Amino acid sequence: MKRITRLRLDKGWSKSELARQAAIHPSQVGLIESGRFVPYKSQLAKLAAALGVDGSVDLLADVDPEPARIAQ
Repeated sequence: MKRITRLRLDKGWSKSELARQAAIHPSQVGLIESGRFVPYKSQLAKLAAALGVDGSVDLLADVDPEPARIAQ
């Protein structure tokens, strides 16, 4: 799962809502999340701002679907 997808789902947003928040075309979100389109830097900046993360975060990196839990 891409980091961008994880952040979007954590907010409870649909792809359309993320697109609206980031002011990009809704189809672009699906293409970016699926890895079929490499976004421009300006699009990544808009997505980062909409998701409330630092622009230096790699939104396209793969992440584990479930965060690791620390045994107590």
